[in-house]
Amino acid sequence: MANPGAPVSTESGVQTWDFAALTDPGRVRANNEDTIAFDASLGLVLLADGMGGYNGGEVASGMAIALLQASFGRWLAHAGPHANPKAVRRALQAGTDEANAAILEAGIANVQLQGMGTTLVLAAFGPQRAIIGHIGDSRCYRLRGERFELLTRDHSLLQEQLDAGAITPEQAVQSPHRNLVTRALGIERHVELEMHEHSVKAGDLFLLCSDGLSEMVSDAQLFTLLLQDIDLPEKATLLVATANENGGRDNISVVLARAGGSETPEVPG
Repeated sequence: MANPGAPVSTESGVQTWDFAALTDPGRVRANNEDTIAFDASLGLVLLADGMGGYNGGEVASGMAIALLQASFGRWLAHAGPHANPKAVRRALQAGTDEANAAILEAGIANVQLQGMGTTLVLAAFGPQRAIIGHIGDSRCYRLRGERFELLTRDHSLLQEQLDAGAITPEQAVQSPHRNLVTRALGIERHVELEMHEHSVKAGDLFLLCSDGLSEMVSDAQLFTLLLQDIDLPEKATLLVATANENGGRDNISVVLARAGGSETPEVPG
């Protein structure tokens, strides 16, 4: 999936965005519980990593993406690329609440789907800023020049242990709790979408991914791969292939968004 140079705005001095996306079941799982989507015309990217028995994970992630694409996508199309960031956040949380309730109720109504849930990472890319939201351990990174940084912080037991100093980063690599998330859509009546605003500069490359990528490919290796002088669809393919070469123990999903256009005044973040 790719979209070459879809404009977010036509006003002078703003960004255009290129997108590429790819999802793969990996080498161990029989089915793919990840769901991804992007709308180049809106600068909207959505990625969900489902969990649950039977086919619950697929159902939960699919519901989350479809509902958010419909509700928030509709709101964003009406509000436009220069929408007030506070209003964007309110609309994102409202869409998240709607999706959370729908997934929770579907799990209650169908015993085979009971306990299903999904992580979520999303981005609303505007001319001068990106609003990133996440729930669980799906991630968003940004490559700016030769600076590579993780913009999200996992909602996971492992991250809590690291924050508390209970384990070291070296111990974390071997932890049996690596896949235990502390926040997910569809599990409880209320879930908060953690959101942060980040600046956008021409040439910025954002990577949204499920833990099937981040668990299989180190941050250092991700940095090296993203620096490759190849186009976005090739980069997406390379990332997924590397995760599979390293074991492919989970479904792998990536969405890449690259800012083009001229330089703009920088927004803190």
